[in-house]
Amino acid sequence: MHQQKNIDSKLRIFLVLILLLSGFDSCKKSQLDVIPNVYVNFFIDLNDPEFISLNAITNYVLIDEFTNNFGYRSAGYDKNGIILYRAGLDEFFAFDRTCPHDYANAGISVAVDTVANENYVICPECNSKYILPSFGSPSDGPSKYPLKMYKTTLTGSIVSVYN
Repeated sequence: MHQQKNIDSKLRIFLVLILLLSGFDSCKKSQLDVIPNVYVNFFIDLNDPEFISLNAITNYVLIDEFTNNFGYRSAGYDKNGIILYRAGLDEFFAFDRTCPHDYANAGISVAVDTVANENYVICPECNSKYILPSFGSPSDGPSKYPLKMYKTTLTGSIVSVYN
């Protein structure tokens, strides 16, 4: 009986530690996610000629409110648009184009620019460079924040982007 109480006590301590650690992790993520949340919910068909380039790994497309009449659901923060990047066979990353450094430090909304045939984007205001295959992490410039990411799922030839 005494041994069972000891095991129960250790199990409770372990569960409390797990809850505390998961709370710290969520705080860390929210501190890095400086771009305010906006409603994002749209899907694309990889067979659509407009998105055919996404059939190759490491390619990306820019999506905004005018793409396929998606409207505000695909505009991202402040209508700067979303970058949809194919990271792997079944893996897509969706990034808000708003530079997190400019927003966090100056309160301004600046859309990052893509660079032809490259897997990074650059902010025209602060010159921060964000690497798409590395989850939008900054590599050069003053930014310490990654690009805001949205969730993606692939079902057949349909890629859904949402939050």
